[in-house]
Amino acid sequence: MWYNNILETIGQTPLVKLNKIVKDIPATVLAKIETTNPGNSIKDRMALKMIEDAEKSGKLKPGGTIIEGTSGNTGMGLAIAAVIKGYKCIFTSTDKQSKEKFDALRAFGAEVIVCPTNVEPEDPRSYYSVSSRLEREVPNSWKPNQYDNLSNSQAHYEQTGPEIWEQTEGKITHLIVGVGTGGTISGTARYLKEKNPNIQVLGIDTYGSVFKKYKETGIFDKDEIYPYITEGIGEDFLPQNVDFSLIDYFEKVSDKDAALMTREIARKEGIFAGNSTGAAVAGALQMKDRFKEGDVVVIIFPDHGTRYLGKMYNDDWLRDRGFLKDGKLTAKDIISKKESTEIITIDCEKTVLEAINVIKLLNISQIPVTQQGMVIGKITESDILNSLMENPGIKSQPVKSISTAPFPFIDLNTSIDRISGMINKDNIAVLVEDEQGKIEIITQYDIINAISA
Repeated sequence: MWYNNILETIGQTPLVKLNKIVKDIPATVLAKIETTNPGNSIKDRMALKMIEDAEKSGKLKPGGTIIEGTSGNTGMGLAIAAVIKGYKCIFTSTDKQSKEKFDALRAFGAEVIVCPTNVEPEDPRSYYSVSSRLEREVPNSWKPNQYDNLSNSQAHYEQTGPEIWEQTEGKITHLIVGVGTGGTISGTARYLKEKNPNIQVLGIDTYGSVFKKYKETGIFDKDEIYPYITEGIGEDFLPQNVDFSLIDYFEKVSDKDAALMTREIARKEGIFAGNSTGAAVAGALQMKDRFKEGDVVVIIFPDHGTRYLGKMYNDDWLRDRGFLKDGKLTAKDIISKKESTEIITIDCEKTVLEAINVIKLLNISQIPVTQQGMVIGKITESDILNSLMENPGIKSQPVKSISTAPFPFIDLNTSIDRISGMINKDNIAVLVEDEQGKIEIITQYDIINAISA
């Protein structure tokens, strides 16, 4: 048996029992692994449905351009369908999304426009507004509007809900889903509750999003809105696809807990999933008292971990945000183990001869170059030697005439692995500002000394 094209492989994703990660939950916990879709995410389902419905209604015409505001996964589903069906794609997204997502979209020939995250949806710079403007300006274009296009939730009513019901043989008692556009949770919930109204539908929200408070109070509170890191869930407005009447309860999960759980799932279950999956599993653990023995809990695993390699799966990215503390040495540890000395600098207007004398006197091999107290470059023994070989008269010239790019500045939480990778023949040291604002220099010798101390 074979498929006529890649779109026919969408759906019928596996349901996998979780074990180690949910050992504290008395119920059977099952993961709906949506990463087996061709675009590696659940969004393939609704992307194709929105396109097919638009074709039937005449909104999307042959040779047209699909324009959408997307964090990446919906864009991927739309882009794959567009390749097969012969459409162009332009996507707008936010600067908080991972670079891997944008690279993946461009791989399918889509154009990606990155917009600022921290602006109101009505702001002309927001990715919502930019996509709407492009729809007006680009001839023969169509905007799916995944947030308010009810084909989104209908796709899950027709596909995801029935699959879960059949795969659990109707035994599902709880559904846990991260809520972003609301299509997955609302469509799946509608089908499942028609089969069994007692099924509990639990939405995962993030701090900085409006969903939980709105569900519990009916109040749209703008004070709930602030920037957050977790991708794929939460919103600062109310999409039409979110049917609050079908969602029994919302659980909020912090950025840190979502990020760290994303990694734990890979290490304990061997499932390489994305950031919203981490939020969903962390939320399930926070809600463990809601479940009892005999319950069957299904958690949607929406997308694949490859789109988060530069973020949740990157130790330095996590450390920079204070999410990860482990046994590896950091820049802070290194400078605490070295003898505290005043960093030697030289003003850019001093002569090369003066720099030579400083190097000789202090027996050092490099000097940061400053201008009005700010580090603007560096000068090394090899810089001086190469310059003298070309022009012996350079000794009377200012240091700035032969200085090169400054040593990189790093954060106190930067790991020793990353620092080692930054120090090479072109950068023989890095600079770091300590907690008192004093600039320290770290060399290979300092790293060796810290390791052996």
